[in-house]
Amino acid sequence: MEFRRLGKAGIKLSTVGLGGWTTFGESIQDRDLARDIIRAAYEQGINFFDIADAYARGGSEEMMGQVLREFPRHTLVISSKLFWPMSDDVNDRGLSRKHVFESVDKSLKRIGTDYLDIYYCHRFDPETPLEETVRAMDDLVHQGKVLYWGTSEWSGAQIAEAVGLARQHNLYAPSVEQPHYSLLHRQRVEGEIIPAVRAHGIGLTTFSPLANGILTGKYDDGVPADSRAARNEHLRERLTDDLLDKVRRLKPIADDLGINRAQLAVAWILRQPEVTAVITGATRPEHVAGNARAASVALTPDVVAAIDALFA
Repeated sequence: MEFRRLGKAGIKLSTVGLGGWTTFGESIQDRDLARDIIRAAYEQGINFFDIADAYARGGSEEMMGQVLREFPRHTLVISSKLFWPMSDDVNDRGLSRKHVFESVDKSLKRIGTDYLDIYYCHRFDPETPLEETVRAMDDLVHQGKVLYWGTSEWSGAQIAEAVGLARQHNLYAPSVEQPHYSLLHRQRVEGEIIPAVRAHGIGLTTFSPLANGILTGKYDDGVPADSRAARNEHLRERLTDDLLDKVRRLKPIADDLGINRAQLAVAWILRQPEVTAVITGATRPEHVAGNARAASVALTPDVVAAIDALFA
């Protein structure tokens, strides 16, 4: 496993992380299976485990936390997030000081830890003054409940404004942004987000590297009955002949490197120096080992050029 600093911060994350979105507490209900997957990740050298209160309405935090408590806390980098509604109550959502303070305590309890290494603002909140949110996150750092805070799916301008407010008022600034980034979703990150985080020494922990499984090649010969596309009409509509042809043409590139297309897709993201870690998902322990291998794959300029020729 490889490790990188989180932007200019001192903490180091495994370049491949394990996330809980759509899996733990949702598609995975078996606690023994969850333990096997998370243990496999830990044994592969993964130290970064990414959760959110909204994942399975707290169920992901509880399921992952139950296993993570079995490991020495200093060997883990645990993150969670807040923003999305957690009930029908008018204040149980957003990035107000009230919701920030109440949400972190609930997440800590569900996970079973005294502090979060990283706490993300899961989206930008247009209904809360940004200074209120930045001051609330700064307070959590001073209270020892959070070590670093960050943003997820914020615009470059919003990130820059948060950094400016923090510097103006001598507050802790965001250290990380978590955007959606893959071969099929790259223009916004490369054109807007990377320049913004580079300017402020902020790290990136990206999610959805396989584009809902499209980049693995699982849809080369149609839509399997047990696949996500079989259950999701919007995803099926994305599976055009042109797109699937491009994905098939990734296979010989991956074969030449002795890896599969999923590993190639993750390694392609990790070629960016601003990326600290790629968050991957897994529904079986063997998925973890395959994802982890991508951490040590180096892509030559010729390989990157060949990939870019397919996915401009």
